Amino acid sequence: MRRFARVALLCLGCAVCSLLYGLSQLALSLEQEPGGGGRERQARDPATPGARQQAGSAGRGEAGTGRCKNLSVSFWNSYWMLPSDVCGMNCFWEAAFRYDYMKTHPSEKMHLAVVACGERLEETVTMLRSAIIFSIKPLHFHIFAEDQLHESFKDILILKNVDSLLYVDTDILFLRPVDDIWSFLGKFNSTQIAAMAPEHEEPRIGWYNRFARHPYYGVTGINSGVMLMNMTRIRRKYFKNDMTPVRLQWGEILMPLLKKYKLNITWGDQDLLNIMFFHNPESLYVFPCQWNYRPDHCIYGSNCKAAEEEGIFILHGNRGVYHDDKQPTFRAVYEAIKNYSFGDDLVHSLLQPLERELQKTTHTYCGRVYKVFIKQLTKSIRDLYARRSKGR
Repeated sequence: MRRFARVALLCLGCAVCSLLYGLSQLALSLEQEPGGGGRERQARDPATPGARQQAGSAGRGEAGTGRCKNLSVSFWNSYWMLPSDVCGMNCFWEAAFRYDYMKTHPSEKMHLAVVACGERLEETVTMLRSAIIFSIKPLHFHIFAEDQLHESFKDILILKNVDSLLYVDTDILFLRPVDDIWSFLGKFNSTQIAAMAPEHEEPRIGWYNRFARHPYYGVTGINSGVMLMNMTRIRRKYFKNDMTPVRLQWGEILMPLLKKYKLNITWGDQDLLNIMFFHNPESLYVFPCQWNYRPDHCIYGSNCKAAEEEGIFILHGNRGVYHDDKQPTFRAVYEAIKNYSFGDDLVHSLLQPLERELQKTTHTYCGRVYKVFIKQLTKSIRDLYARRSKGR
């Protein structure tokens, strides 16, 4: 009887292994079906003549070495999607253990992309500094610069090995960890592929609802300065459109849209994204305004209620406000982060000098609500020091 039980248990184990292997091969075959290509969003200026990608990492070291351990395994790119040509069943089982680890530990690496053109070098470096200061998990940067843009983009737009990506403009400043906006990926429902904030909170001053000559998302459109993307889903998505009854993939739809609306668009890729999500609204997750806080949220009076309550999470200094005197509140934050030296005390070298400068801007509308500019920053610094204390 005991021998029979052992044989039955062995057979059951073999059956389970066979089932798992069969499922992995089935999912892999679906993953590799023809037509799986896609494209990441275009650079801010579609006419820019060239670009190259650079990548770097910041934060704690990656777990393990070798291709198996470096492959992206996350909620969206599960272990059964690992390519079969990497390391066969060993890779499958290792990835299975890693997936179990992922259920209790967030993704080991966050991908941050930016397009740096012309005189945007200083702005880009300052943005990267703000990302590094508070973030917890390692960051992997994808920096697109101007050399031979079109030819280079052909090979890198899809970013085949990147599961998820946070794209930001160069004039972005992170006032809390990148980890926190990255966590929105876990809030996507089954149809959502990207997340952005509204272009305006107040329709009376909205640009799209007053001036746009093309379709746009929602009531006031969306702003593409901060865009969180599930690249795996984007590569698989077939988009509804107003050019053909046939749904098109990301890489097939952008250039035809540009050709159709090139005389009507004002804001380049942001307009194209508004058109795409107008036809596919179920694919977009909309996050609150404090994740993309711009001068429009305060120059006509405060109209981002979430920021008033919790502070600004991500500052977006569009319209060149970091470099002129039109919005000194925004410029003060930019200068404070640009001049901060890593290793210095954040309270005495960043927060206190910044608050003194902000108090000088109360003659402006944005300056009147200057406390929203340091509310979250204060919390981020306090949390950072608390983490360091626990790590000792």
